[in-house]
Amino acid sequence: MNESRVAVVGSLHYDIMVRAPYVPRTGETLIGEAWWWKQGGKGGNQAVAAARHGATVEMIGCLGDDEFGAMLRQRLAADGVGLAQVRTVAQGSGMSVAIQQADGDYVAVVVSGANGDIDEAQIAASGQAIRGSGVLLLQNEIPELANAAAARSARAAGVTVLLNAAPARPLGGLVGLVDVLVVNTVEAEMLGAGPVSGLASAAAAGRDLLALAPTVIVTAGAVGVAAVTGSETRTEAGYPIERADTHGAGDAFVGAFAARIAGGAPVTEALRYANAAAALHVGTPEAERTAMGPADVWRLLSGTSAG
Repeated sequence: MNESRVAVVGSLHYDIMVRAPYVPRTGETLIGEAWWWKQGGKGGNQAVAAARHGATVEMIGCLGDDEFGAMLRQRLAADGVGLAQVRTVAQGSGMSVAIQQADGDYVAVVVSGANGDIDEAQIAASGQAIRGSGVLLLQNEIPELANAAAARSARAAGVTVLLNAAPARPLGGLVGLVDVLVVNTVEAEMLGAGPVSGLASAAAAGRDLLALAPTVIVTAGAVGVAAVTGSETRTEAGYPIERADTHGAGDAFVGAFAARIAGGAPVTEALRYANAAAALHVGTPEAERTAMGPADVWRLLSGTSAG
């Protein structure tokens, strides 16, 4: 496999996680069971996932000049993410508060903070990191102008542009610049696709969105994932696993997929690999995920056939 290099332009959050039996109603005070913090933000999560699955990763983003920012920088470095293009700015770091429920699902509130300072000047200064990668990975938790500038730089150098359109918003300045669009079922519908209830409708939703990118991937949680490229459709069923925590599952999928594509794998192989990587993420407790890597994914895949 070719050397896998991924540039990630995106958000960095200090995530405070709270475990509770359910999400409280308005006005209700609920006694929780535990809390902890973790490195977060879709950009940071996907950068860590790509590094975990064998890519050399350069992160491009902003952290605040605060304790949260210092802790995030330390954690990202420990996870093998390159930070030469991460600026420290004079405001609070991005952060979120998430409630993990008894069944492993979660809800969250995100405050962007320093992530709003990512601008076109920073993208221009990071041009070498973008042009030297195999894949540029984008999400929608930073300003649209920064994403568009990064995509133009990548496209001019022949770098594959992968957009995880989360949260969903119109492509705007990214129209015509995205090679691979990844959305979940809610995001697909918000961008104009029909509702998703299974793999067949996920594939149909992907076809609905082909005007936005030549390859569209629709992730459908435990059901699985569908990828549509022109007239070709590929689906991978989900794995019957016991859920430990669904938080970050989509980011685990996207990061693993980007790592495989950057290394020269075809979409079908990368899709199958990333589907298994996301399943392992969901089925593995948070404290044990740092030890996961490609060998674990290949072991899971060794007894399965393509969907």
